[in-house]
Amino acid sequence: MPELSHRRRMLVLAICCMSLLIVSLDNTALNVALPSMERDLHATTSGLQWTIDAYTLVLASLLMLAGSTADRIGRKRVFMTGLVLFSVGSLLCSLAPDLELLVVFRMIQAVGGSMLNPVAMSIITNTFTDSRERARAIGVWGAVVGISMAAGPLVGGLLVQSVSWRAIFWVNLPVGLAALLLTLRFVPESRAPKARRPDPVGQLLVIALFGSLTYAIIEAPDAGAATVAPFAVIAVAALLALVWYEPRRAEPLIDLRFFRSAPFSGATVIAVSAFAALGGFLFLSTLYLQNVRGLDALHAGLWMLPMAAPTFLCAPLSGRLVGSRGPRLPLLVAGTAMTASGVLFAVFEAETSNTTLFIGYVLFGIGFGFVNAPITNTAVSGMPRAQAGVAAAVASTSRQLGQTLGVAVVGAVLAAGVGSSSYRQEFVSAARPGWWILTLCGLAVLVLGLLTSGRWAHRTAERTAEQLRSAEVRQVVGASGAAR
Repeated sequence: MPELSHRRRMLVLAICCMSLLIVSLDNTALNVALPSMERDLHATTSGLQWTIDAYTLVLASLLMLAGSTADRIGRKRVFMTGLVLFSVGSLLCSLAPDLELLVVFRMIQAVGGSMLNPVAMSIITNTFTDSRERARAIGVWGAVVGISMAAGPLVGGLLVQSVSWRAIFWVNLPVGLAALLLTLRFVPESRAPKARRPDPVGQLLVIALFGSLTYAIIEAPDAGAATVAPFAVIAVAALLALVWYEPRRAEPLIDLRFFRSAPFSGATVIAVSAFAALGGFLFLSTLYLQNVRGLDALHAGLWMLPMAAPTFLCAPLSGRLVGSRGPRLPLLVAGTAMTASGVLFAVFEAETSNTTLFIGYVLFGIGFGFVNAPITNTAVSGMPRAQAGVAAAVASTSRQLGQTLGVAVVGAVLAAGVGSSSYRQEFVSAARPGWWILTLCGLAVLVLGLLTSGRWAHRTAERTAEQLRSAEVRQVVGASGAAR
């Protein structure tokens, strides 16, 4: 990628953030619309889970393929294709006549979405080469998540109240078109000097692992253990096959050598934990506010502001802290705040009081605001720039897998606890195990943030980066020798 002026770099960052905005806004706005969709489409709790998880599951399954493909054939080209598919999928979702087709159209949306965030992050990584400048850019990127969390519930609630839940998908169309035209004009094409070849076996194993695991979790309360057991076996078999197969490929879909870096491994697990907490938190909060408290979609969206506003305010602060002091402090703040929020709900039943509900939302918003920038920065820092798309895609995959599992696990626990009883009577007690799960997710962020940000962890990252660079040099020399 050619060296760009400061103004041009800022414009590229803004264009990439537009793609993040429509993807994040779509998810947060859709959560507020779940009760309305439940009534219009006669959906069960598992049906509502699938409207969220069908998207995040496909996204998680294809992100690494999108990242490596972008490194190989061109990041700008893949990014523009993603914008087109996401916009078309959004239009189809707005026209879906039933739940089944909505789930299918959400999958089409996700195919496009898989080409947006990891590729945009790869573009940003290759545009902002200075580490401090890149950390600040990633802070801005994280702030966009905060904007979507602040605007999503309000925009979603307003659209559901005034038009329909279908209008939520219409918002993506003008933003997607504007981002497409701006990308065509201002974003330079770039690709890795030596990108990886396709790994169809690895891709199929990833799809089998994520798909079967999610199905087993979501359907367990209704279908029973005997029905979901084969899917659990498939998930375990796919995981073992991945661990065996991928190291034996010269250019694997998932380069397991990345995980020799303690900060990279920690960032991956932290991403799964933090976004599992987010997915479960939004799912429980939306159903509680509308189905138990009886709020309409707009007022439910307003109640989410105490969580969204701190996320928006803390994300750029986290980015600056990562740039100046490293990832440890933001991760410790994030883990502490998310754990405290979970304890407030699990132990003190924060839902039963407006004051504790407000405090619980604020604490979670602070925690989530601080967690995103260190995840992204740690995932891509120190890795060879030629593989930036793959490293960023692993981090993005971890986020989406976490959100998928959060909705699946917490939704399954809630469905099992409520059973055939009334939501209003049983919701608080049925949700308590879910809040304990989210508390453990926050604790994982805290502990791993402490363990994977010290001197020992930095040494493992340096060794891993050197090994990866040496391996790249050997591959290039070997290819040159073979050509002669």
